[in-house]
Amino acid sequence: MKKMLLLLTALTLTCLASAQMVSPANFKAQLKTNGTAEGEIVFDGKILPGWHVYSTNMNGAGPIEASFAPVKLDGVETVGGLKARGNEIKKFDPVFQAETRYFENSVQFVQKVRFTKPQYAIDCVLEYGGCNDTECSAPQEVAFKQNGKSPAVAGAEAEKEDPKDAAQDTEQAEEAPAEAADSAAVAVDAAERNLWWQPVKAAQLSGTDADDAGKKSLWYIFLTGFLGGLLALFTPCVWPIIPMTVSFFLKRTKERGKAIGDAITYGISIIVIYLGLGLLVTALFGPDTLNAMSTNVWFNLFLFALLVIFALSFFGWFEIRLPSSWGNKMDQKASNTTGLLSIFLMAFTLALVSFSCTAPIVGLLLVQSVTSGEWLSPAIGMLGFAVALALPFTLFALFPSWLKQAPKSGAWMNIIKVSLGFIELAFALKFFSVADLAYGWRLLDREVFLSLWIVIFGLLGLYLIGKLVFPSDGTDGKSRVMPVPCIMFGMLSLAFAVYMIPGLWGAPCKAVSAFAPPMWTQDFNLDKQEVHAAYNDYDQGMAAARQSGKPVFVDFSGFGCVNCRKMEAAVWTNKEVARMLQDDYVLITLFVDDKNLLPEPEEVEFNGEKRTLRTVGQKWSYLQAHKFGANTQPFYVLLDNDGHLLAPPYSYNENADKYIAFLKSGLKAYSGK
Repeated sequence: MKKMLLLLTALTLTCLASAQMVSPANFKAQLKTNGTAEGEIVFDGKILPGWHVYSTNMNGAGPIEASFAPVKLDGVETVGGLKARGNEIKKFDPVFQAETRYFENSVQFVQKVRFTKPQYAIDCVLEYGGCNDTECSAPQEVAFKQNGKSPAVAGAEAEKEDPKDAAQDTEQAEEAPAEAADSAAVAVDAAERNLWWQPVKAAQLSGTDADDAGKKSLWYIFLTGFLGGLLALFTPCVWPIIPMTVSFFLKRTKERGKAIGDAITYGISIIVIYLGLGLLVTALFGPDTLNAMSTNVWFNLFLFALLVIFALSFFGWFEIRLPSSWGNKMDQKASNTTGLLSIFLMAFTLALVSFSCTAPIVGLLLVQSVTSGEWLSPAIGMLGFAVALALPFTLFALFPSWLKQAPKSGAWMNIIKVSLGFIELAFALKFFSVADLAYGWRLLDREVFLSLWIVIFGLLGLYLIGKLVFPSDGTDGKSRVMPVPCIMFGMLSLAFAVYMIPGLWGAPCKAVSAFAPPMWTQDFNLDKQEVHAAYNDYDQGMAAARQSGKPVFVDFSGFGCVNCRKMEAAVWTNKEVARMLQDDYVLITLFVDDKNLLPEPEEVEFNGEKRTLRTVGQKWSYLQAHKFGANTQPFYVLLDNDGHLLAPPYSYNENADKYIAFLKSGLKAYSGK
């Protein structure tokens, strides 16, 4: 229960905070020394009125605690952990069901250090979180860099160390976890590492199905856009306009052929307007930026907040409208002009007038297409949306008698609108999950995500069968008799919610695997069939494979990679695939969006440019691009113990038989070496 309350509060506060970037405090950092071998890095903060900043070592009780992250420490080492100084306030927070500790007005965070060399270099970051009575800030960072001559070097002090302390240190060393022994057992040789990182020849990369996967995804995006356009048709802002617009074209001229031509031109104008929007997004960002945005933490938090706002709008809390003067001016210009321009301006007027209903759908489509990694996706998605939206205007102009059989405007349109609000809310959680996984907040683990989806689709089912009522339904809070199609869809939604319940105990739930967090985030899991990577470090995994005499399977993945989750749920759960991955290969999974800092930044050169790799994800992303010339996920490669390809890389394809053939081809090539 505590975890659920923590998540729900964090989701709401993150939504509010992302609308405006705020900084709860102003910090200044400095290194203080007293002429000895020890010093202090002091972060002195002035907290804004009404805000409070959380203390250190809160054990996950409450929002983000203050923490110290060394980026690079040379000639200096930390002594103990980060300490807080100031008037610390302790208070039980009923939301988090725990005692929280925080500071108001001012605070100091101090990290003690010891100098170990005559010269030192410090590069570190303080991360902290703050809240006021209504919102919380996103995680804040305060960077500090300094280098120079050490006032003194630890040495004499070490020699005077108490024998009891030395004995205690020896005891702790003997009790070191088994991981340290494993690391020593798979020590990486520098020469071998250089061999493993050598780029693969372009000829060896041929034969991958990545291009086919891309084509399939573009078709999928087009169909998704088309479905979104159909849904937009049946909203209160669009459907009532169709008969009026068609009648206008038919009455505008006595020539039926010209009326039909005008209606077709009107439909084409709608396509041009929305396709232009998709092309604008594509042109502004470009392929590289779109791919990077799909895994960017803050962009995903922004999308989460945006979709929550759209959902609340569809629920009827408020309406997202453009200024009415825009529509009036456009309508006036359309009336004062003739020919093709007047028809185009009428189509543009439709786009403005229907904005409150179409904007959330268009927004969701653009979000999905932008985060797909395909640079043409925004244009393709908007093309599908526009075709569906323009189709009825043309068809009803060709066949006017169909208008008499079309359903009349009514309460059913609001039902569709509210239902879309539930769907927007469910999709919003996916984007929060990407940020949560990348930073390791663990607010949205798999069982929490599924719990929220169970509630969302359960409430959607109750709404569709008439047991849940919104103010926009106009029934004064009373339940109502629903049409048979609504009841049928309501039953399906309730059944979907029930289907997800076993997932709380580890059931695969393949239908939601593309959206839910990975199985390894599940705290309580009765399912023992999932496949776990033995290594999340490329060099360690390669060294272990050389020792065991097995080939290597490298899985380039991402926390926000939808298709990665699909492959893990649909293909890796196949018994033969799971057996081969666990028994015949050394499995290495590398997350290209892992935001954890490297022990030390690494300088590399790529395409003639020097780059500094600071996070684990940047390192694996560079490895994929440098060695294999690829930057999309999922991306699977089979390697021998020298880092040479055993088979062409494999991309997204849910055919388990093809995957097994791919694995067998690698084993065959490895045994023939």
